Amino acid sequence: MPIDARGSTSDRLLAAAAELLQEGGVDAVSTRAVAAAAGTQPPILYRRFGDKDGLIEAVTLHILEDYIQKKRKLLKQSGDPVNDLRRLWDLFVAFGFAQPDCFALIYGNVRRGDAISAAAETTVAMLQEAIARIADDGKLRMSVERATGLFQSCGVGFVMTQLTIPAAKRDRELSDIARENAVSSIVVTSGASKVRSTLTGRATALRQAIGDNDLPLSAAERDLLVEWLGRIADQRRR
Repeated sequence: MPIDARGSTSDRLLAAAAELLQEGGVDAVSTRAVAAAAGTQPPILYRRFGDKDGLIEAVTLHILEDYIQKKRKLLKQSGDPVNDLRRLWDLFVAFGFAQPDCFALIYGNVRRGDAISAAAETTVAMLQEAIARIADDGKLRMSVERATGLFQSCGVGFVMTQLTIPAAKRDRELSDIARENAVSSIVVTSGASKVRSTLTGRATALRQAIGDNDLPLSAAERDLLVEWLGRIADQRRR
C-alpha cells in the first residue's frame, strides 16, 4: 500500500510502520526502514516517537484504534444482539489473522504500554456492552461480567492458537465452530422464550435493568443486591 505523501509526517511514519509490521513482523520495523518508507529521516522519527520501542507502541495503538472504529461501526448496524456477538467474533478473528504481530503485541504481551492497555480495555468494554444487550432480553446463561470474560478468552485463545499454524493449513470452518461453541456457552439460543422464567435469566435481566437507575436503597443495600444477583446469575447448574 503506497504511503500518502499528503499526510502529516507522523501519519506517514505510522502508515509505513504499520505496513512493515504487517508484511515482515516486528523485526522489519527498524527506524531506518520506516523512515525510508515514509520519505523522511531517522532523526525526525526519533523526535516524534523516541526510539523503536516507542514507534512499535505507537503503531500498535494506531492499528488498534482502527479496529475499534470498525467495531463501533459494526455495533450500530444491527438490532439483533446475538447476531452482533457473532459478527464481533468474526471481526476479531479477521483482525488477528490480518495483523498477527500486532495482535500478539496487544494480547500476548503482559507488559504492554498504558495507552495500548487502555485501548484494549475499550474493546472489552464494547464487547461487554454487546453482551449486556443480550442480558436485557433475559437470554444470558450467566452474569454479563462472566460471559464477557469467557467470550473474550475463547476469542483470544482461538486466534493465538491459529496464528501458530501456517495460514494455508488452517481449517477454514474452525472459526465458525469455535464461535458457535462460545456463543452457546453464554447465550440461550434455543427455547429463548422460556429463559426469562429461569432464575438465572431473571437475575441477569434484573441486574441489567438496575443499571445506574435510582433505587430506594442505600449504597450498601444496592451493592449487596447487585452482588446477590451476580451470584444467582453465575450459580453452577447441578
